[in-house]
Amino acid sequence: MSRRLALARPAHGAAPAAPDRDTRAHRYRARAAALAAGALPVLAFPAPGQAWLAWVALVPGLLLMQRAPGSREAAVRGWWFGAGFILTGMYWLLPSIGPALPLLAVVFGVLQAGFGYAAHRLLHPPLTARRALLALAVLPAVWLTTEYARSWHALGGPWALLGATQWQHPAVLALASAGGIWLVSAAVVAVNTGVLIALTAVRWQPRAVAALATVPVLAAGPALFALRDAPAHAGEATVALVQPGIVEDPQARFEASAAATAALGGRPVDLVVWGESSTTADLDRDPAALAELRRLSALTGAEVLAGEDARKADGRISKDAVLISPDGIVDRYRKIRLVPFGEYIPLRPALGWIAGVSRAAGENRAPGTAFHLLPSTDRTGAPLPVGALVCFESAFPDMARAAANDGARVLVYQSSTSTFQRTWAPEQHVSLAAIRAAETGRPAVQASLTGVSAAFDAQGRELARLGTGGTGTLTVRLPLTAATTATWYDRVGDVVPAAALLVTAVAAVTAATARFRRPSEGEAEGAGAEPDQPSGPAA
Repeated sequence: MSRRLALARPAHGAAPAAPDRDTRAHRYRARAAALAAGALPVLAFPAPGQAWLAWVALVPGLLLMQRAPGSREAAVRGWWFGAGFILTGMYWLLPSIGPALPLLAVVFGVLQAGFGYAAHRLLHPPLTARRALLALAVLPAVWLTTEYARSWHALGGPWALLGATQWQHPAVLALASAGGIWLVSAAVVAVNTGVLIALTAVRWQPRAVAALATVPVLAAGPALFALRDAPAHAGEATVALVQPGIVEDPQARFEASAAATAALGGRPVDLVVWGESSTTADLDRDPAALAELRRLSALTGAEVLAGEDARKADGRISKDAVLISPDGIVDRYRKIRLVPFGEYIPLRPALGWIAGVSRAAGENRAPGTAFHLLPSTDRTGAPLPVGALVCFESAFPDMARAAANDGARVLVYQSSTSTFQRTWAPEQHVSLAAIRAAETGRPAVQASLTGVSAAFDAQGRELARLGTGGTGTLTVRLPLTAATTATWYDRVGDVVPAAALLVTAVAAVTAATARFRRPSEGEAEGAGAEPDQPSGPAA
């Protein structure tokens, strides 16, 4: 007997049995599939623009997590899914940050490990009605927690939030006026979860739960859009957005913007907006550049909001929105949230080498210290306070909300995406202005050096645009809302992500507690938690 057993054992150093190799191969194929599945939701964002796809795009990834052999493997698949999402959604950063992009995908991807873990715990077969109901509440909360975590400006900021896929659908964006972009993301994840349950549940009870939950979520945005009163109009303002096109030389860029502005002479304009980095002159120390801007303001009868990207008297470079009247500089706002790697390199002593192998910032820009409104006036001299924010700052819901609560009549974004022409970046960027408008109940405009320049009303509906191939000016008459207008989101702020954090924490504690129960006490069906199954091929 012992001799037969000895003969059955593989010799030391021998290759493992074929089933072990097959198991590992299957595992890595499933992870590669999760990586690819992470790319699918990106097709719902601009520029592919398949917004309908967002409502089902998570299903393939969820299915891989659901069918994992254990919750640990599901967490790994969630990680790979998250990495695929970031890698595809931000592929256009590759020339700017080079090898930092895969690193970024791996770091941010790990945030989705919790989503994979929760998907397996709650959705593994056989699915019950109770776990289906929990999944419809917990999975959107976990997803939202990961979005909120990577939205911290020190980690890069809230780009490619799932709710942003609905930017061209004001009826869905009505949810943003109630709970910010976060509520739209939560609705999209809930519907994806319901679709998965309907497709994979064997019993009719969980399918019924999915239908009863999913249909109201789908209808919530359009119902709110139809039933609530639209933001009341309180006057109008004509804004001209200046787009000089791709002009590499800074002086030539300034002159092109000036020529386009001069052509507005004699037309009724209340505010002229130039793009980000439209001048590299320090207007506090360059009298010739300031004199030209003062002349243009007098010629058009409107104040000019220029984008200054210059080395200041203290020797540091900063990006400012500078408001100029015929009398000179009225006020300026200095950009406070800079683009990681694009305008500064985090931990430069350790990561500064990235600038040598990419177009990452060779020198850190100097951030401002606080946001404030610019006290613009229209052509009659009436107050027209604007929330002027610079480029990347359009990604942050809290900044637009602060501008609205301070009394801004218009949200103004100055942008420059010339580095990312012929990619999805310009369309992704301009979509954020529509979302900020819907969240705050304020019209929003974006002036970009090379496009897209666009204007949106207070419900996020596009009024006009000048694409990446256009140059000149885009003039639009904006219906204004009262300075005291306040959406629910303006009033309550980020209660939706706060609630998601609470639900996620409770679910995590419940799952952890269930793991330490004795088997006789460990019936975790109601909490959706079961001990890990042995590692092996997915079902």
